[in-house]
Amino acid sequence: MARQDPISLWDVSAAEPDHTQDFDGHQTVELAVVGGGYTGLSTALHAAEAGIDCLVLEAAQIGFGGSGRNVGLVNAGMWLPPDKVRRKLGERRGNGLLRLLGDAPDTVFSLIERHQIRCEPVRNGTIHAAHSPAGFHELERRAEQWRDLGAPVELLSKAEAAERIGSGAFHGGLLDHRAGTINPMGYARGLARAARSAGARIYTDVRVEELDRKDGRWMLRTERGPVTANHVVLATNAYTDGLWPGLKRTFTMIRFLQLASEPLGERATRILPGGQGLWDTGAIMFSLRRDARGRIAIGSMGSLIGGRTGLSRRWAGRMLHRLFPDLGAVRFEHAWHGRIALTHDHLPRIHRLAEGLYTPIGYNGRGITTATVFGRAMVDLVRGEPEERLPLPLSAPAPAPNRQIMGAVYRIASTANQIVRGI
Repeated sequence: MARQDPISLWDVSAAEPDHTQDFDGHQTVELAVVGGGYTGLSTALHAAEAGIDCLVLEAAQIGFGGSGRNVGLVNAGMWLPPDKVRRKLGERRGNGLLRLLGDAPDTVFSLIERHQIRCEPVRNGTIHAAHSPAGFHELERRAEQWRDLGAPVELLSKAEAAERIGSGAFHGGLLDHRAGTINPMGYARGLARAARSAGARIYTDVRVEELDRKDGRWMLRTERGPVTANHVVLATNAYTDGLWPGLKRTFTMIRFLQLASEPLGERATRILPGGQGLWDTGAIMFSLRRDARGRIAIGSMGSLIGGRTGLSRRWAGRMLHRLFPDLGAVRFEHAWHGRIALTHDHLPRIHRLAEGLYTPIGYNGRGITTATVFGRAMVDLVRGEPEERLPLPLSAPAPAPNRQIMGAVYRIASTANQIVRGI
């Protein structure tokens, strides 16, 4: 298939080259992975390093889904604060997941270093910015809870946040020194390169059309021929389709849009001068970061609306002017949106769909770290490690409550946010 138009800024700015490999079908493996994003590539890398014969089947290109479209924030933890995680999972499971995801940036940056992945890593933390006084009170509670767990987090006053961000528009912030930023597509392609070097086979532009279990093994049917495997990991998260009946109904799909400016040079150096990425406490979440070439990437929940003079570009321009009134006019060179798989309780899942068939899913916007460590966990599962060692208990998929209503609420609210703030 001919190469599609770039899916994001990261698609064209990543130093790691794209990977394509034709698939001729009729292969037999121990582990087949469906999906060439962070989950699938982390699974393949760790499987190959463990000596497990594995392959990845990607319907489009490496990083085509959320892995090539996200903001690039390597955040620790989850959307939920620690006390709510423990309340939902219990002390033992909750504390285990908090430790795993609290340390997950270490895992990501260690892989980047070990495999020399060219993805513009900057580990100076990320800032959770308070959009209101109530948002700052929430950050105070989060800071206290993470400090109790020994995490290196720093509560920023309004003045300190203004200095770190370059704007006085926020009411304070929480600086997490565990975190950082990357070029997200560069990371995905680097994982693919590392997995191939370890012995994994990775095929692009091949869609799995049917899954069938026969004689104790899985048959993955594609238009180019079948793959037979003992174990299968569906690594599709928010880009899950109808391959496994009912799976895409287990979460609410919401969109997140981003626009990236032209390189701004000296004009942008006072914006996030420490290289941190930012997201805020608003219900319609907002994000901001700079890339290695001085572009400003601004994002929010919602779909990209309009063309070069459309609503989303007006929104982005007005937002930057409100935050940085001295910046001047900004021309946006790239605009895109991706998907987030949002669960009703904001916790991810590891589903056992059938014997030998698993899917980690529902990352709630924390895909870089969660997918990396969950991919490694999938390999432990295939190797026969006790299920108690998994990040979460195995579960059966269930429809997300009110997913259609919640999806409509997010679509209406995010569009209204662009309209109101784009005026």
